[in-house]
Amino acid sequence: MNILHVCANPKPTEESVSKQLAAAFFGKMIELRPDTDLVNVDLYDEKPPFYSYELYKRAWYPVADESYEPSKAEDMAINYAAKQAEAFNDADVLVLTMPMWNFTVPAIMKAWMDQVLSPNLTFTISPEEGVKPLHKIKSVVLLVASGGVYKEDDERDALSSQVRSAFGFIGIDDIEIVWADGQNSLFNMDSEVRKEMAIEAATETAEDIAEIGLGSPDE
Repeated sequence: MNILHVCANPKPTEESVSKQLAAAFFGKMIELRPDTDLVNVDLYDEKPPFYSYELYKRAWYPVADESYEPSKAEDMAINYAAKQAEAFNDADVLVLTMPMWNFTVPAIMKAWMDQVLSPNLTFTISPEEGVKPLHKIKSVVLLVASGGVYKEDDERDALSSQVRSAFGFIGIDDIEIVWADGQNSLFNMDSEVRKEMAIEAATETAEDIAEIGLGSPDE
């Protein structure tokens, strides 16, 4: 099984609850499936550029006009996206590790998504066939920590809706969410309990991913 892990947290693991969730998830995953091929992308080491006009033209103009010839600047603008898309398309599972910032994904994660979710890289699009995936990802696992406490379908939560909508567009509907909320100990006396519950949930999610729909470890 191939897993692409994209992390958008600048803190060291001992200070980052979302990274601690990732440690629990991958610890169990490697235990159950030692054959796992894991690719880690730390967005603070491999920083994505923000979406540019040159990238827009390189990605979308050929969709409308197959004869369009991109400029050198446009070809250069898609280099990061193409490299990341290659790892994306090779994965069976995508794991996203991040904090919630200002009620949504960190800007650096949004920038990565803008780069990777591009036509003719991870999907094709046409009036005749609509959107067709070029990837083989079966599931997205979202490992999140937040200072506040959020109920299911909380209108303040723009993070999970962003992820569901963006990846649903390219045919990925299985989004597994492990959320350590209430991590601001100034306002939540049970922050440690909440963290431990989320770590346990991360382990259980790894067990589910390892066993459901991905065949036996020997395949």
